[in-house]
Amino acid sequence: MLGELVPRGGGDSIPLLKTKLLIGRRSACDVSLRFPNVSSHHCQLEQINGYWHVRDLGSSNGIKVNGSRCDSKWLMPGDVLSIAKHHFEVSYVPQSDGPPPDEADPFALSLLEKAGLMKPRSPVSPSHPHSTNSNTAEADSENAHVSASNEEDDEASRREYERRRMEGLSFDDDERPPSSTSSIDALQDEDSDWFLPANPVR
Repeated sequence: MLGELVPRGGGDSIPLLKTKLLIGRRSACDVSLRFPNVSSHHCQLEQINGYWHVRDLGSSNGIKVNGSRCDSKWLMPGDVLSIAKHHFEVSYVPQSDGPPPDEADPFALSLLEKAGLMKPRSPVSPSHPHSTNSNTAEADSENAHVSASNEEDDEASRREYERRRMEGLSFDDDERPPSSTSSIDALQDEDSDWFLPANPVR
């Protein structure tokens, strides 16, 4: 086992069994979080040079590390990873004697990546400095596929939520669907509540 995600509110820990893990709502994901506010392919964890790294996959409700939202970030032992509104403490022992890699330059991200309309490129391992260039076409194709898949699943969740709301059924916070507000709107208003509204718009 390469580490664990420990739920902050209690519950069973999630073992990290592979060096690359897909986290999302679908049962086919390596880590399946079956909540409507989690996108079908929400984020990816990858262990690089002995340290865990997380990156968002264009999800509707994004990720946070230690309370700060981000597109991608290196995770240190004890950090708190938030996936939508679900919080986990990252527990692992670094598999390297060296320091963690530097964070990527945020100014190197494109506008679409900053807005969450395209997932950021995978971090480049220092031992493979040319890996990004060799995988650009593959990454672009994967970006388009994941974004389309997330949008379709999020729209289905919103339709199901509206149907249940019209029938007068109640909802827990975790049952609320992804917000229809665009990522660009959220980017323009950094002070707004980043997650879902407390009450549905009537």
